[in-house]
Amino acid sequence: MSALQKLQEKIEQWRVDHEALKSENAQLKVELSTVSGSQNEQQSQIAALKRELEEKDTEIEKIITQVESLLA
Repeated sequence: MSALQKLQEKIEQWRVDHEALKSENAQLKVELSTVSGSQNEQQSQIAALKRELEEKDTEIEKIITQVESLLA
């Protein structure tokens, strides 16, 4: 096998590997985008739940104040 043939085989193998890596990279970008979107959704949901919790705490404080005034 000549040096030229060996070189051509190596180049072809590198080309195939490069294409596989490009494909894998594209797939990983899609996965990352999906995970990022999911994470943003979860952060929004957490923020909404925190607001709801604050509202419930305020309601509880009002009820406690009313009960204390009735008992006084």
